[in-house]
Amino acid sequence: MTNPPVTFLWPELLWLLLVLPLLVIGYVWLLHRRKRAALRFASLSIVREAMGPGPGWRRHVPPLLLLLAFAALLLASARPMAVVVLPSQQQTIILAMDVSGSMRATDVEPNRLVASQNAAKAFLAELPRHVRVGIVAFAGSAQVVQPITLSREDLVTAIDKFQLQRATAIGSAIVVALSELFPGQGIDLASMTYGRQSDPFAPQGRAIDQPQTEQKAFVPVAPGSYTSAAIILLTDGQRTTGVDTAEAAKLAADRGVRVYTVGVGTVDGEVIGFEGWSMRVRLDEDTLKDVARMTQAEYFYAGTADNLKKVYETLSTRLTVEKKETEISALLALAASLLVLLSAGLSLLWFQRVL
Repeated sequence: MTNPPVTFLWPELLWLLLVLPLLVIGYVWLLHRRKRAALRFASLSIVREAMGPGPGWRRHVPPLLLLLAFAALLLASARPMAVVVLPSQQQTIILAMDVSGSMRATDVEPNRLVASQNAAKAFLAELPRHVRVGIVAFAGSAQVVQPITLSREDLVTAIDKFQLQRATAIGSAIVVALSELFPGQGIDLASMTYGRQSDPFAPQGRAIDQPQTEQKAFVPVAPGSYTSAAIILLTDGQRTTGVDTAEAAKLAADRGVRVYTVGVGTVDGEVIGFEGWSMRVRLDEDTLKDVARMTQAEYFYAGTADNLKKVYETLSTRLTVEKKETEISALLALAASLLVLLSAGLSLLWFQRVL
């Protein structure tokens, strides 16, 4: 069941709209009274000569505009809410990009890595200049290769320096991206990777069994509710090492951070060779869809280089505008003001008086 397009915070004030028919009745009564007063002249010819050519339909336009202005003000008093498209509040984006050996596969021309690099650079060119971006590269481990910055040149340089490595640690990439977004929370990747008994989101060095009074309590928020940042994860989705992907996705969801996932490659994949070994690398869409679902984000399939570019174009648009339920009372008040001004202006132009 879909939500209504417009809701009201104070719907009881909508009863005030019943005043509008009363105003219409009053207007009709005034016109009738004026007509009766005019008939008191000695003859109709004198009336016509005194009044000149009738104003016709124009006489009703200013009052109609004024009536619409009253209606807009009454609706505004009920505090209407509507879903409108607004500039996004997301000011920081972390690009988490796969540089594992499977990215050398050529099922995306010229290969997965080069296609992802080109698409990422095109994505950066489309982003508004005020949006900050950081880059995490991951293979068997994950690291920040470019801290959050506004410099597009530094970001492009970091992307161009990618080097392929063994293994794929998707979950570790998400955790490192979160540590970059929340540097003051001491996210401990080592504890999640090697199983140390510590809270990965507690200040570093504090064991999980220390007294509760020494730890800063963490309260999870609703998934997708953190609107100041987002993570874009580009990979073929086949984790081979590092933090469990679902566990990392839950950490992001508990902090309200959306993780948009981009699957590069094909489901059938291909056999590749790397440093003396060979394997078939396939796109694991199910994992990427689960990450996007858990964090209230979206999954995008990029089976070709052109599709990958289109995905990033779509992401650029979705990350710079968003649909949000917003109170539109101010817009109705503005419309009412413009209607009043138009009504007064037409009355002065046509009849040399204000209504």
